Amino acid sequence: MAAERLPMRQIREILRQKWALRLSHRAVAQSLGVGLGTISSVVTRAQAAGLDWPQTEPLADADLERRLYGRPEVAGQRQRPWPDCAWIHAERAKPGVTLELLHLEYLERHPDGYRYTRFCDIYRRWLKRRGLSMRQVHRAGEKMFVDYAGQKPSVVDPSTGEIRSVELFVAVLGASNYTYAEATLTQQVPDWLASHQRAFSFFGGVTSAVVCDQLKSGVTVACRYEPGLQRTYEEFAQHYGTVILPARPAKPRDKAKIEVAVQIAERWILARLRHATFFSLAALNARIAELLADLNARLMRRYRASRQELFARLDQPALRPLPPAPFVYAEWKLARVNVDYHVALDDHTTPSPMASCMSGSTRA
Repeated sequence: MAAERLPMRQIREILRQKWALRLSHRAVAQSLGVGLGTISSVVTRAQAAGLDWPQTEPLADADLERRLYGRPEVAGQRQRPWPDCAWIHAERAKPGVTLELLHLEYLERHPDGYRYTRFCDIYRRWLKRRGLSMRQVHRAGEKMFVDYAGQKPSVVDPSTGEIRSVELFVAVLGASNYTYAEATLTQQVPDWLASHQRAFSFFGGVTSAVVCDQLKSGVTVACRYEPGLQRTYEEFAQHYGTVILPARPAKPRDKAKIEVAVQIAERWILARLRHATFFSLAALNARIAELLADLNARLMRRYRASRQELFARLDQPALRPLPPAPFVYAEWKLARVNVDYHVALDDHTTPSPMASCMSGSTRA
């Protein structure tokens, strides 16, 4: 049962205390004996109606009620143009776009359309019907989510017939769901960074942040609050002008976008390769590229547009440019100088720089 609306006298007093006396929500709630949610609702409605205290004070109660709550819809009355909620949701992903701006654009097309409060209610009810348990707003060009698929493709050695399982790397952009996928031999740091590099080249730009799982190739110290990044991965992010945001351990909702993208890649790419045999990684990736193009061109019923279309409209204009030179891979190792002025690296010994200035001396 809907709560009974406050008398207009009390609504007017809420606005007076908020705007004329500049009291806080909590102070007004204590003064009038109403809830904080009621205070917030009244002030929000008044602001959406374009009111301030000098305009509100001379208004009659009937006029103030009409400005705040409008007239109830009468059965049989002509319906106003319904907002396109899918379009609204896609536009909100663009930087700086708010519901208030979209409502103004809606009224430009439909001057007799719904007012701001009703417009927002329609959109929020549409969001709830989408059935997601966690709502995340992804801005255009903001994040690239990366991970490896649980299912693995395979290649066959043509000389021995040995079947070798390989990894499927998947990257997805937050706003448009535009997806990249490729097969790599391992999940080691060189393959991990090379996949990132090819993903950025595929997208034609760099996102503001990269969200990854806390796998060993990217995170050396797994931590909920302050994970330690692998040094080469950190230098890679600096080279591309982005930042690494590892998801919290055992919190898949932090990277729900890539969880869904991996599932889609397994269904629309790996499942379609189940009867195919590949004798090289290059042949496998060539087929994956064909299926990936088909996936990105498929119409998403919820958005009534393909990933390719949303990418061109949302993410592509917001991506940062690629660096002029590719990233040069390097490994870091902490080594101690031995008594003979050599250090061990990959089972080899190399003279230390100290050896040149200490040549000829002997240790007693």
